[in-house]
Amino acid sequence: MKVHLLLKKEEIDTVQMSDDKIAVVFDVLLATSTIISCLQFGAKEVIPVMNGEEAILMAKGYKTEDVALVGEYDGITIDGFLSPAPSRLEEHVKNKTVLLSTTNGTVAIRQSAPAKEVYIASLLNGEAVSKQIIKTYDNETIIVVCSGSSNQFCLEDFYGAGYFIEQLVKEYGLNNIELTDSALASRIFYQNLSHEAYNVLSESRVGQMLHSHELQQDLAFVSKQGESSIIPILLEKKIICLEKMETCKGK
Repeated sequence: MKVHLLLKKEEIDTVQMSDDKIAVVFDVLLATSTIISCLQFGAKEVIPVMNGEEAILMAKGYKTEDVALVGEYDGITIDGFLSPAPSRLEEHVKNKTVLLSTTNGTVAIRQSAPAKEVYIASLLNGEAVSKQIIKTYDNETIIVVCSGSSNQFCLEDFYGAGYFIEQLVKEYGLNNIELTDSALASRIFYQNLSHEAYNVLSESRVGQMLHSHELQQDLAFVSKQGESSIIPILLEKKIICLEKMETCKGK
């Protein structure tokens, strides 16, 4: 198994994300953590969109009571949308289709769609996703995507990816995995700060922005490693829990 890491979504291209690659997308603060949380809170599915305008247009195809508009642009909640902070969503998404628009994470997921499979990961479920990949695939190329922020490297995504890669190595064995230098660097970075998740996230640029919006509760929540067994996967432009995938394909 070969593992490569992209430092930001702008490194994604459709040739790299071909149908013989497995993509694992990280946007720890906050998109992928929000997606995991929404599914944990009972959302029917999450649809990642490119921007707020696409979400509003798509919402017209649903009954008002069946859909939740969630999103931000440049860290500011979109007017008329719910904040993507997990602490503010639990009472609003159960049994609903969540249309999620974020500046970076949902864009990275959409750009990764040409891959054979696209998994959604964060610190919350990195261990669960790693176990699923080891169980399901052999001799595959895994592309770990750090969403970054507007063409900038993000510390928290690099850390989250390192956590995921460390779990892969523990499960599969270092002798069975070929890490590119970027993947190796993220693993080493995580190993040196494995017990400092909250501090790493808090001190990052995006983490500081969340502090300014008094979202310390969310920082603490998304810093929890291995907290969730939810494995979100992209299926026909919709993100669902893995256990629902076969049912959806059979429709």
